[in-house]
Amino acid sequence: MLIGYARVSTEDQRMDLQIDALKKAGVEDDWIYQEHASGVKVARSELGACLRTLRKGDTLVVYKLDRLGRSLKELIAVVQDLEHRSVGFMSLSEAIDTTTPHGKLFFHMFGAFAQFERDLISERTKAGLAAARARGRTGGRKPKLDDKKAKMAVKLLVDDPALTHEDVARMLGASRATLYRAWQRHGITPPDSIRMVPTN
Repeated sequence: MLIGYARVSTEDQRMDLQIDALKKAGVEDDWIYQEHASGVKVARSELGACLRTLRKGDTLVVYKLDRLGRSLKELIAVVQDLEHRSVGFMSLSEAIDTTTPHGKLFFHMFGAFAQFERDLISERTKAGLAAARARGRTGGRKPKLDDKKAKMAVKLLVDDPALTHEDVARMLGASRATLYRAWQRHGITPPDSIRMVPTN
């Protein structure tokens, strides 16, 4: 059975063109699901109902690929799910029909190119992080206390022995643990009189 899905983004738009094309392709009126929903809208109830209706041997028909998926990733995921359920897919504008060997091959190539793009992005990201680490950047959030503030904390403690580590850390807008980590990170050892006590 052929089951159609048509979608327009706003209530003002008409879907006559889509419906006429679906009918011409052999989809009966009663089996055309119609939806007024933006492509970026999270929930598309009619699409959900349409996908639930499909059974083994059926074929989902749309006027154009962008009527079904909001992104290439989503589109491929939907079509792959249909394939696992032994449901065909047709897109009239692009002349794609996964019930034919050529159509099935095209979509497999489509999926392979999408995976290739994801792998390239991942590879570039890893290369960028490695280059940043080589330049001394470790990524993540910038430390709250830099080298200058860590040294300033030592100077404050030396200049005023009455100050505690907590006092100095608070003055710099950090916790004592953050102050200790900053000293350790920058290789700063406070004078013996104020040497920090190791904490768990």
